[in-house]
Parts: sequence; C-alpha cells; structure tokens
Amino acid sequence: MRHRKAGRKLGRNTGQRRALYRTMITQLFLHERIQTTEAKAKAIRGRAERLITLAKRGNNAEDPARRVHARRLAAARLNGPEVVRKLFDEIAPRYAERPGGYTRILKLGQRQGDGARMALIELVEE
Repeated sequence: MRHRKAGRKLGRNTGQRRALYRTMITQLFLHERIQTTEAKAKAIRGRAERLITLAKRGNNAEDPARRVHARRLAAARLNGPEVVRKLFDEIAPRYAERPGGYTRILKLGQRQGDGARMALIELVEE
C-alpha cells in the first residue's frame, strides 16, 4: 500500500530521479519554459519554486556570508554556474514583490506516440 507516501517515483530509482529533477529545473531556469509530461511538471514545480524563494532570500540578506551560502545551496541543486547566476541576478529580482506562485502548468493534451498527458511548465511573467 502507498498510504502516506509523498512524492512521485516516475518509474526511476532514486539517483535517476534526482538527476532528472536537477536537469529539468536547470532547463526551466535557462529557457523559462519547457514542455514535458504532466507528472514530471508537477514533480518539479515545488522544487523550482523553493529555489526561487531561496534566491530571493539570498538577495535580500544583509550578511554577505548568507548571500554566498544561498548561492552555494542553489549550486548544489542545479547544473552549472551560469544557471545559478541567472537565477539570482535575473529571475529572483523579477519576483521580489510576489509572495509565491512563480510557475504555471498548462495542459497540452496527449502525446501522439504513447498517449502520455503533456504539459508546459513556465515561469509566470511579471
């Protein structure tokens, strides 16, 4: 029974799932919009929003050590320093006044080949 088991497995083991999340969130921040399956979009949504909140708090921190710490935490969860730079310098300031809800999932219908439900996850414009 799966009672009280949080999260989605997506047919992968733990390492593959973490790598998938890391890559998808990195691509979301780079391109600000990606097309994927509905289940994967819902799985990465919360993690991406938490990283944006981390970047906002890191930018607002007065102590320089806290700013560096926030960037290091984000770098541990993303692929590449250019993505971390974009997150902190472009994306986080855009949502400085927004209390949450930085992403949007639009349902696109079913994929032709296997009938998987597709979705578009994007960063909300503001």
